[in-house]
Amino acid sequence: MYFDYMMEKETKVEVEVVTSFLKLPVYSRDGVYIGHVGNVFFDMDEKRISSLLLTNTNPSIVEGTVDVAVPYRWVNAIGDIVILSHFPERVTTKKKEEETEKDDSEIDIVE
Repeated sequence: MYFDYMMEKETKVEVEVVTSFLKLPVYSRDGVYIGHVGNVFFDMDEKRISSLLLTNTNPSIVEGTVDVAVPYRWVNAIGDIVILSHFPERVTTKKKEEETEKDDSEIDIVE
């Protein structure tokens, strides 16, 4: 199923087929593999993409290869791959002292 959404990126408005983003490999602007697009999150009030969920993340960058949501404003280019203009050198998960088990369904959001 395909949905067309109006997305505003800076001042330019583009119509994209959002489902074509799914499963695209994601790289930093330095060419480092980060993960794949697993899902797309929308800001329904603003009628735009708010973030991308990255799955199958690179273990050398993302601790525990957890899924990570990145703000859409970090996307520099989308074609056969996604190139991010920014991504931290290392993403770690914070553990709560009272937490005994980590829920595998949690998503870490990078801002």
